[in-house]
Amino acid sequence: MTILEILVLLVVAAVCGAIGQAISGYSRGGCLMAIVLGFIGALIGSWLAGAMHLPELLMLDLGGVRFPVVWSIVGATLFVGVIGILSRRSV
Repeated sequence: MTILEILVLLVVAAVCGAIGQAISGYSRGGCLMAIVLGFIGALIGSWLAGAMHLPELLMLDLGGVRFPVVWSIVGATLFVGVIGILSRRSV
């Protein structure tokens, strides 16, 4: 895997994480948080898709690494939504 492929993978993860934050309506952190959310979302979304026997949608193959774009967005949305619910303060 080359440096360019790693950078493209980080950008795709950041975009997926940012979309997940936008859908859930809870936004904390900046670009690094979006990258982390993209990768966490990929793990959660792939696990859910496998558990429910759903197909792999829009897989990005970079240097032998397959990144599930759609499931990353779904997983990031779910993860950020749960974090948003758990971290809300009652006034």
